[in-house]
Amino acid sequence: MPLRSDLAGRPAAPGLAIGPVVRLAAPAAARRFSGDPVQEVDDLLTAIEAAIAELSALAETVADDGAGILEFQVAMLEDEALREPALALIAAGVAADTAWRQAVEMEIAGYEEGEEYFRARIADLSDLRDRVLSHLAGAVAETVPPGAVLVAEDLTPSRFLATDWTGGGAVALAAGSPTSHVAMLARSRGVPMVVGLGVAILDGGTEAIVDGSAGTVWLDPSPAARTEFRRRQAAAEAAERAAEATIGQPAVTRDGVPVAVLVNLADPAELDRIDPAICDGVGLVRTEFLFHGGRLPDEERQCAAYSRIVRWAQGRPVTIRTLDAGGDKPIPGLTVEGESNPFLGTRGIRLSLARPGPFRAQLRALARAAVHGPLKIMIPMVTVPAEMAAAGRMLDEAVAELAAAGIPARRPPLGMMVEVPAAALAVDRFAADFLSIGSNDLTQYVTAAARDTGAVADLADPGNPAVLRLIAEVAAAGARRGIEVSLCGDMAGDPAFVPALLRAGLRSLSVAPAAVARTKAAIAAAAVQV
Repeated sequence: MPLRSDLAGRPAAPGLAIGPVVRLAAPAAARRFSGDPVQEVDDLLTAIEAAIAELSALAETVADDGAGILEFQVAMLEDEALREPALALIAAGVAADTAWRQAVEMEIAGYEEGEEYFRARIADLSDLRDRVLSHLAGAVAETVPPGAVLVAEDLTPSRFLATDWTGGGAVALAAGSPTSHVAMLARSRGVPMVVGLGVAILDGGTEAIVDGSAGTVWLDPSPAARTEFRRRQAAAEAAERAAEATIGQPAVTRDGVPVAVLVNLADPAELDRIDPAICDGVGLVRTEFLFHGGRLPDEERQCAAYSRIVRWAQGRPVTIRTLDAGGDKPIPGLTVEGESNPFLGTRGIRLSLARPGPFRAQLRALARAAVHGPLKIMIPMVTVPAEMAAAGRMLDEAVAELAAAGIPARRPPLGMMVEVPAAALAVDRFAADFLSIGSNDLTQYVTAAARDTGAVADLADPGNPAVLRLIAEVAAAGARRGIEVSLCGDMAGDPAFVPALLRAGLRSLSVAPAAVARTKAAIAAAAVQV
């Protein structure tokens, strides 16, 4: 029996939740104008630095892609181009809060007229505007109690990450996108989320039921709705307990086909909360965690971090992706500034080949860590065979240098991310020891729809036949060559897509640690034609 609701939107993160409604609104920047331009400038710069410190401190507590998102916001705040118009307004006699608001809103207006990438950054700019205004006004950030249903027009990653979700809760947004970074964070943390509910969600209601799987919300639910919610919740909890009870067992489809289930890692700190027995290895290690704050880690620090992960895996394979900076993950002093469309610019392997010094250090560290177990290296954003060939030569050189210096090392297998359509369509041409499909970027590039733009959210659909066809073609190409093909994007951890991925020929999925149990359960319920 479906749970009726009075508001329907789009599913963004599965799950059921009930709780008190907390509506987030932009804070009012009520402060006294000093009348002194020098004081106003000092107040604004102090507020900006406080916001930077706040975001940087939050990034240090986040053990996944959220940290990279926060670092992007820090980079925006540190950009002189963002604050210069406000400083000019203050020099003309405008108060600091008014000047900052006008300057950022002018920037937002420019982004609205720009390409898709820039329109997707409007939520970040709005967050930075309000965060600095709050510091100028001396306002205290609104506290979201445990178990609350957080309601807003849209939600920024920083606001999501600053909320304690350990006590439950959910998100219900008037706008938003199911493929946004916030939605990805919600799925990885098991926070039910519905987007695209319209302005009705912003008014009325003190309590709400959120069904993140169906994309529905019930405001001030009736006794009948509460009864149905409890029934559904009990069934979901029973299914989750059943899945957790078998999480340590190998994943096998209903008709006996074994499927490898690996985990994605974004920070070694995650290892403390994961038993390696629940998975078949690590399908993706995002090495960006080592480069937060603009620091370039040396070879020794990288080697120690990679070695720890390999030892934790206890003989299971560990696939480590080389630095995937650029796009929405800038690193000051390394990534290219001022690109008109960074998602289509110098990122991934393009950046590594353009900045070979840090890339060589990373390859040396990976080769050294490989002596501790079956480590594999994965190259991101590969577009043409020459990029893989260049990476292979540099890896050979790194291993030879280490051998000449008497430093223990091993040449790991070298594979590639398949996330660029040009690579997916001609994957037979690439010299790769294995392939891993990055469904997030592949979907974005195939559908020409940014993941953070609500207006095109319906287009950025991983289930688009063109995306599934490319996945099947890559899986078939790998089978012809006898090499492993895995999928490590968000799609792998969504039970709704698991049957389609198996039918496409995939037999290896890498998911967030929180998704292992439900992914194995989805595999066990599926049947494939062998």
